[in-house]
Amino acid sequence: MTVQKPAPLLRTSRVGIVMPASAPSDPSAITSGVEALRERGLDIAHPIPEYAPHGYLGGTDEERASALNEFLRRSDVSALFAVRGGYGVMRILEEIDYEAARAHSKLLVGYSDITALQFALYTHAGWTSVQGPMVAVEWPSIDPVSESQFWELSGGGVLSSFERPGSKGLQPIQIGTAEGILFGGNLATIVRLIGTPYLPPLEHSILYLEDIGEAPYRIDALLSQLRLVGVLDSLGGVVLGQFTNCEPSAGKRSFSCREVLHNYFSNAPYPVAEGLVFGHISPNLSVPFGVRAKLTVDESGANLEMLEAVVQTRND
Repeated sequence: MTVQKPAPLLRTSRVGIVMPASAPSDPSAITSGVEALRERGLDIAHPIPEYAPHGYLGGTDEERASALNEFLRRSDVSALFAVRGGYGVMRILEEIDYEAARAHSKLLVGYSDITALQFALYTHAGWTSVQGPMVAVEWPSIDPVSESQFWELSGGGVLSSFERPGSKGLQPIQIGTAEGILFGGNLATIVRLIGTPYLPPLEHSILYLEDIGEAPYRIDALLSQLRLVGVLDSLGGVVLGQFTNCEPSAGKRSFSCREVLHNYFSNAPYPVAEGLVFGHISPNLSVPFGVRAKLTVDESGANLEMLEAVVQTRND
């Protein structure tokens, strides 16, 4: 697999809007997000998703796959912005035109269920991408700090840290230093890819994780599966993001989500940090996918830094 970085995202770039997973509960959120992108100067390519929701999906599998493939085959579109996550990407992974994706590399932006698409396009087309703001979620009212960091990252910046002003920054769980390819995203989605041809080898990589709405015992089960298939022991490092609404029900006997995470990672044979301001929270930071990075963790703190840009630069 040869990595094919996309061109830097400019304020005047032409971008496509894709909805490979679920639709927003309020359709006007798509309009608001698209208008916000237009206000930044982006040229929004048509068609914009308008097919009717299909159960919990944004449209039928055929509609969602066809719309995505149409943009993959276009050479005049430099980036793809996901409408939202939810669920549905895995249903169409076999229908994606990976040959077209290899011929026309683009910057994919999204997170949550879009994690599956990012892993698939990295594995079969060499795409690097950004886990970042989605059209109907963040863009209608994105905060200035998150937006500024997104443009720096997608425009070719090599960020030396991922600390948000006012946050505690990354906190140590297990000390050490690691360099490797930075992968990650939604924990449950990553686990669903195990055993499929869409999950690349993760040995020596730095994996960042987040999730939403999973009880602690379910987080435990997901991490157990990663351990049992050998993924956890082979990593180079781990960075934990936000686990939103993942606490036990009131009055129910349980570990906390944080206790579960520390149980799996406090004695890891590689550096581990927590507190990445990323995931199903607002505001959140954008994080690169598929590029080399360095994780440094000592007793006083931790830092994640990029070693290369997520898009093409003069050094590539």
